[in-house]
Amino acid sequence: MRVRDRLRISERRQKQATRAMEVGLVVVLLAGLYRRNVGVVVNASIAFAITFLPAILERDYDIPMDAGLTLWITAAVFLHALGTLGPYRDPTLWWWDHMTHALSSSLVAAIGYATTRALDEHTDDIYLPPRFTFVFILLFVVAFGVVWEVIEFGVGGLASIMGSAKILTQFGLEDTMKDLLFDTVGGLLVAVWGTAYLSDVVGALADRLDRRRIGE
Repeated sequence: MRVRDRLRISERRQKQATRAMEVGLVVVLLAGLYRRNVGVVVNASIAFAITFLPAILERDYDIPMDAGLTLWITAAVFLHALGTLGPYRDPTLWWWDHMTHALSSSLVAAIGYATTRALDEHTDDIYLPPRFTFVFILLFVVAFGVVWEVIEFGVGGLASIMGSAKILTQFGLEDTMKDLLFDTVGGLLVAVWGTAYLSDVVGALADRLDRRRIGE
């Protein structure tokens, strides 16, 4: 069953929500330009570019990206970009960073899950038991989270040395540990419900791998 069918929102409403967030990203970008905030501009620009990814995957690679998946991706990048305007630093919105980490990590987990399951279905030489897949997804997400935290630390340190604006910011060791915890939460959700929500994507990836093998 597709993601759009699992959500209790009509496909039309899902598409409208996606368009609204795309417009919101443009507003965030303009706000960053008005404030002359490099971090906001860069994050909003990258986020807006990512919103074109579902259409590219569907058009060029035949990967089914229904309204629900597109909304999932757009919501993750929109909420992150919006956070750079202030919510990340607002103590009353302490939950914002946790929410965006869980949502973003769920996308990373979805990529890992879909790729792993597609390889499993593509060839008999690879067999991945469900329990192994479950553990692999969690480890994959945590590993990606650690790499991301290292990148944040490196980019923030380089900005401090050069005296330039910080594009990515860390808020201390405790915050990093919480980020990794919520990264795990996002991975856990996909590990548990990936089969229900990502079967179409897995099937399309496996078919593409099969066509490439036949073509060779």
